[in-house]
Amino acid sequence: MSDKMRAAPPPETATRAGGGRFAAVAAVCLGVAACATAPQREAGQGAAADAQAEQAVDALLADYRGRVPGASVLVLRDGRPLLRRGYGMAVLEDGTAATPQTNYRLASVSKQFTAAAVLLLAQDGKLGLDDPIKRWLPSLPKACDAITIRQILSHQSGLIDYEDVMPASFDADAHQMHDADVLAVLEGQDRTYFAPGSGYRYSNSGYSLLALTVAKASGRGFAEFLRERIFMPLGMRDTVAYERGVSQVAHRAYGYSYENGQWRRTDQSPTSATLGDGGIYSSIDDLARWDAALYDARLLSDASRALAFAAHTPTDAPDVGYGYGWRITGETLWHSGESMGFRNVIVRWPQRRLTVVMLSNRNDPEPYRTALQIAALYLPGSPVRAP
Repeated sequence: MSDKMRAAPPPETATRAGGGRFAAVAAVCLGVAACATAPQREAGQGAAADAQAEQAVDALLADYRGRVPGASVLVLRDGRPLLRRGYGMAVLEDGTAATPQTNYRLASVSKQFTAAAVLLLAQDGKLGLDDPIKRWLPSLPKACDAITIRQILSHQSGLIDYEDVMPASFDADAHQMHDADVLAVLEGQDRTYFAPGSGYRYSNSGYSLLALTVAKASGRGFAEFLRERIFMPLGMRDTVAYERGVSQVAHRAYGYSYENGQWRRTDQSPTSATLGDGGIYSSIDDLARWDAALYDARLLSDASRALAFAAHTPTDAPDVGYGYGWRITGETLWHSGESMGFRNVIVRWPQRRLTVVMLSNRNDPEPYRTALQIAALYLPGSPVRAP
């Protein structure tokens, strides 16, 4: 979920190291490339290259080390963690360090789980992807008559962004927006940005409505459905669609923003309680289990995974398509998540069996390009570029 209430990014001096650090990173990367591109390298050389890659990652993440909001980083190849570590702090106030078990608010990385829940119900025969959304949420206005679940999954619904029309009475503490509030707000918006199916516009509104649809079709709360059908079967025991006063987040990271020369806790916004578009907390350890399940039919059928990973529509970024909760760029499947005090990304190269996850509890920088730099250390000979 992209919360609208973002703090200004930290000044260059607070988030960037000097030229010497970048020189060190470059030197280590060159060393990795030299080892990795040697023909028919032996196991010892591979281990040396991985060790050098770890040093390069440490250099790339230098600004996350120490008494600052941190990050947890995972590199998987063939299901095996090549790198799995935390940097900096999960909680500044008491000095709790970030670890592989630290749970971060995933923000829009949550959307792949919402999409998976919908696909599971489609597999069960409980709903159809071409169902009109009003079959499940009949209180939506007439302008939504033609919108289908399939269009919402791929952001082709044209739904109005709830963040732009939500009442000013919602705040970050006592009165946050929930998915049911999103529905209530949209009930008063008898319009769409475009005819459903005729364009693309990223929609947090749509994924909040999908969470309500999952609850209606399954007869269970959305958070409960995720726990029973996805998290527990996969062993993601600390992952949770967090509901204040209902559930707890184990090993929780709190979000921070850099303001006026110091880090300030900015963990919640008025929209941080919506679940379908961004309310899941998870760790790199649990996301490793999720990644493993995306290679076979233990959770989603072959047909469902093919739907999730297909580019159903071009987006507003060049050469990037959108599937169901995933962006598709060349050979990668990825999604970022940006919320007040959190910046996250997961990037998968399924044909190469490589995945990079970076979760962070700070407002800046966005980690997508850092994840690509990390991947380049483990994908020798293949340039990795951001769109």
